[in-house]
Amino acid sequence: MTPEPDILIVGGGLGGVAAALAACRAGRTVVLTEETDWIGGQLTSQAVPPDEHPWVEQFGTTASYRRMRESIRDYYRQWYPLRSEARDLPGLNPGAGRVSKLCHEPRVALAVLEGLLAPHRSAGRLTVLTEHVPVAAATDNDVITSVTVEDRRAGVRRTLRAPYVIDATETGELLELADVEHGLGAEARAEFDEPNAPEQAQPLNQQGITVCFALSHHEGENHVIDRPADYDFWRTYQPDFWPGPLLGFLAPDPRSLEAVPRTFRPNPSTDPLAVSADQSADAGDKELWGFRRILARKLHRPGAFDSDITLVNWPLNDYWLKPLIGAGEQTSAEAVAEARQLSLSVLYWLQTEAPREDGGTGFPGLRIRPDITGTEDGLAKAPYIRESRRIKAVTTVTEQDVAIDVVGPYGRTRYRDSVGVGNYRIDLHPSTGGDNYIDVGSVPFEIPLGALIPRRVRNLLPAGKNIGTTHITNGCYRLHPVEWNIGEVAGALAAHCLNQGAEPHQVQAEDKRFAEFARQLDREGVQRHWPDVRGY
Repeated sequence: MTPEPDILIVGGGLGGVAAALAACRAGRTVVLTEETDWIGGQLTSQAVPPDEHPWVEQFGTTASYRRMRESIRDYYRQWYPLRSEARDLPGLNPGAGRVSKLCHEPRVALAVLEGLLAPHRSAGRLTVLTEHVPVAAATDNDVITSVTVEDRRAGVRRTLRAPYVIDATETGELLELADVEHGLGAEARAEFDEPNAPEQAQPLNQQGITVCFALSHHEGENHVIDRPADYDFWRTYQPDFWPGPLLGFLAPDPRSLEAVPRTFRPNPSTDPLAVSADQSADAGDKELWGFRRILARKLHRPGAFDSDITLVNWPLNDYWLKPLIGAGEQTSAEAVAEARQLSLSVLYWLQTEAPREDGGTGFPGLRIRPDITGTEDGLAKAPYIRESRRIKAVTTVTEQDVAIDVVGPYGRTRYRDSVGVGNYRIDLHPSTGGDNYIDVGSVPFEIPLGALIPRRVRNLLPAGKNIGTTHITNGCYRLHPVEWNIGEVAGALAAHCLNQGAEPHQVQAEDKRFAEFARQLDREGVQRHWPDVRGY
């Protein structure tokens, strides 16, 4: 029997885990549900190495996020046969990928996150229910009174109650189930006057999803998969805004939209210690193998690994033909199924038809790695979801708050109620509305507490991509360290409100109450303001 907790967190991604840790540190009891069998979301079940800003090693994250990152490095130092110069490197990048200063395998992140939660589970403060999906919510006026979840394994339902409910789902599922006012897709330009917003609202215009997978390469071996059922479609598919077939190495540069060829060189001979990951200087996405590499064989003692491992989250396998959210369960299921077929088709094309630099075609030695993703077919457990339903919040972050062309390279919106920071370009992938990339420079930004406060509902807090952003600004608020920061604040706020007998709206609106909460965040190591750094 599940105990009734102080705080119910629905969704076990990065935001949900961070919320659980913060609430448990404050001495509160928590039930955390997750629809897959892995907690960790983007880092684990979606198999996405962290997208981070260039200052991540020095500042610009919460202290607990930095501890999590260092624990991942320590895991490799303790258990992997690293070369001594790699093991002793303070900024060890296990995969030597270019997307992040810390590219690593999903299972390592899972082990670290489970370790962080372990003492709270042993103390009885935390109950984790994996493979549980929210299916209903009950409300009374402006309060959520219960959430019903279904156990995917047993097919049974249970109703959970708590004074505070945190929506850490990947799609803002509780906002729909509990009739919480929310936005979806692209807002009309007239709503917030954003330069890159469309003239008319387009709720079904959402960023594409991606079903990621991991690859190693074994020259001379044959690991070609069965021809995917939809391969003929994807092999010939060419979007109107693409310079060639989607299954090809020619794709738009996200920032300029110019056609730029990508290269693909499995297991390069270069020393991975020479790799620099700084997206402010170089996006690093033109050489596909090294972009999201998550294990670099040359960081380890000779013979320990016969191949690197790379993570396929590329222009080739972004899926945008159908929206994931808002068009009904059947359309959502079709979108995921078709995205999975696209990723398998990318793999088959790489194995059989992709052009090689030696003039040949195909890399039959490419092997998909189910052991890395924890699935039978090797595809990630869940699609990488870039965009969610978003609460109608007390504060909405708009393009004018963060776009470098609007505020200037050293400008930014400073919030009285800042509860965190983040930085990333406004990075929107091709969308279900037919938009190409929207990728524009942004400035280091703050996270206003008002963006976590629904306008009406009193006891629900968002803990992920469902905060008060827009379709445009979600493009820079959706990344790993920001989601963690948002979740940590949501968990801390729920516990603070229980301790103080206050409501989130009061904490946000009243200077004295907010100052008290801010001091708590400061003590926990939540950075709330930026030093003088330039946007990119």
